[in-house]
Amino acid sequence: MKTTIHATAGCIGFLLILMFWTSTVMSELFMSDETVAAIKALILKGMFILVPAMALAGGSGMAMSRKRKDALTRAKKARMPFIALNGLLTLIPAAWFLAGKAAAGEFDGTFYAVQVVELIAGAANLTMMGLNILDGLRMTGKIRRPR
Repeated sequence: MKTTIHATAGCIGFLLILMFWTSTVMSELFMSDETVAAIKALILKGMFILVPAMALAGGSGMAMSRKRKDALTRAKKARMPFIALNGLLTLIPAAWFLAGKAAAGEFDGTFYAVQVVELIAGAANLTMMGLNILDGLRMTGKIRRPR
C-alpha cells in the first residue's frame, strides 16, 4: 500500500511540474500576455495539489526506506532534500511572484529574470525526480538495473 501511495504521489508531482514547465514555455513563446497571466494563475491553483503530493511522496518514501541501506535508496534520499528545498525556496516563491507580475501586466526584465530562474529550477527538479522514479522502478524490479 505504501509503495502504491508513494508511486502515485511521486508521479502526480512529477507530471504537475512537467505540465507547469511546458505550459510556461509554450505560453511565453507562442501566446499572448493574457494567456501567460492565465497560465501563471492556474499554476498557483495547481500548487494546492502539487504541495500535498510532494509531501506525501517524501513522507511515504522516508517511511519505506527507514531500514534500507542499499545504493539506490541512499541516492533517492540524497536527492530529496534538494528537491524539497528547490521547491520551497525557489519554485513556490517564483510562482507567486510571477503570477502577481503577470496579473498586473508587468512583463519587464525582473519578470523574465525570475522566469528564467524558475525554469532552471523546475528543470533541475524534473531531472532529480526523474532519477528518483528510475531508481524506484529499479528497486521494485520493474526495470533492470544498469551494470
